[in-house]
Amino acid sequence: MTVTDKTPGTPAAEAPAGSGLRALRGPAGISLRVEPRAQLTGLLLAVATLALAVVLIGTGDFEIAPWDVVQTLLGNGTPADDFIVNDLRLPRVLVAVLVGAALGMAGAVFQSVSRNPLGSPDLLGFGYGSAVGALVVITVFKGGATEVAVGAVVGGVLAGAAVYLLAYKQGINGYRLVLVGIGASAVLVALIQYLIAKAQLVEATRAMVWLTGSLAGRDWAQVWPLLATCAVLFPLVLGQSRALRTIEMGDDAAYALGVRVERTRMLLMLAAILLTTAAAAAAGPISFVALAAPQLARRLTRSPGTNLLTGALMGAVLLLASDLASQRAFGSDQLPVGVVTGLVGGVYLLWLLVTERRAGRI
Repeated sequence: MTVTDKTPGTPAAEAPAGSGLRALRGPAGISLRVEPRAQLTGLLLAVATLALAVVLIGTGDFEIAPWDVVQTLLGNGTPADDFIVNDLRLPRVLVAVLVGAALGMAGAVFQSVSRNPLGSPDLLGFGYGSAVGALVVITVFKGGATEVAVGAVVGGVLAGAAVYLLAYKQGINGYRLVLVGIGASAVLVALIQYLIAKAQLVEATRAMVWLTGSLAGRDWAQVWPLLATCAVLFPLVLGQSRALRTIEMGDDAAYALGVRVERTRMLLMLAAILLTTAAAAAAGPISFVALAAPQLARRLTRSPGTNLLTGALMGAVLLLASDLASQRAFGSDQLPVGVVTGLVGGVYLLWLLVTERRAGRI
C-alpha cells in the first residue's frame, strides 16, 4: 500500500485498467493506493511458509504429525517431542526461513538497483566473495565455525566493495554492474579452486562440504545472529522501497523527484550485501534463491514495483520446499539443500535466458 498526499478537494487518480490497483480516499484528502493481488499473494506466501515449516519440523527419522508439531510448539507436547521439535529441528527450520527471506530480499534489491533480471548475488560475485573468505579461514587459518562465519561476512563485504568501486563511473549503471560482477565471479571462482587445490585433505573436504550449502546440523547459534541481522536490515530496506521504486524509473527521473540516488543505492546495496553474507555465514552459499525468488514474486503479484516483502517470503518458501525435497525425494540419501536449489535454479536460469533473448533484451 502506498500513501500519496493529495490536495483537498482533488479527486483521487484512477488506477490503470487491469493493474489490480485500487485508489481509496482517506481523511484530509489523502489517497491510499492498495494492491489487492500483491497483498493476497503475500498472505498466501506467509501461510505457505508456516505450513511448510510445520511439515518440515515433522520430517525426519522420527516422523511427527503436523498437529503434534503445532501442539509441541504451543508447549503441549510430550518430553520426547519437545526435545526433537524445539532443540533439534526448529533451529534448522528457522535458519531456512531466515536465509531464504534474506536472499529473496537481497535479490529483489539487486535486480531493482541494476534494473536487470540477472542482477543477483549469485552472478555479481558477492556469494563467491563469502566463499573465498570462509575458505581462507578453513584452509589457511584452520578456524572453527564462528571464525568461518566471520570470514564469510568479511569476504562478501570486500567483494561487494570491490565490485561497486569497479562499476562506479559517475554513478552505477545496471549493465556495467552485472558485467563487472560476472568478471569478479570468474576471478573469485579461480581463487576458490586454488585454495581447495592447495589445502590438505581434511581442510579440502571440509571446504567442499561448506561450499555445497547445507542446513544440516544448524542450531540456535546460527539462528540468533541471523535473526538480529534480519531484524535490523529488513526495516531499513523496506523503508527505502518507495525510493527504490523511483530509482527503477531511471536516475534522471529519481533526481527530479528529490531522491538522493547514489546515497540510496549505496545504502541499499550495502544492506543487501550484508543480508547475503549473513545468509552464507549461517548456511553456506545457497545458490539461485536470490535470483529466482524476486522474479517469481513479481510474476505472481503482477506488480511492476520492487516486491521486497513478497520476494523475501518467496525466498523462504523456495528454501523450505527445497529442504523438504532434499529430505523426502531421495530416500535415505539426503542431499544438501544447496544441491537442490542449484539444480532447480540452473533450469530456471536457462529458461530466463531464453525468455530474455526472445524478448530482445539480451
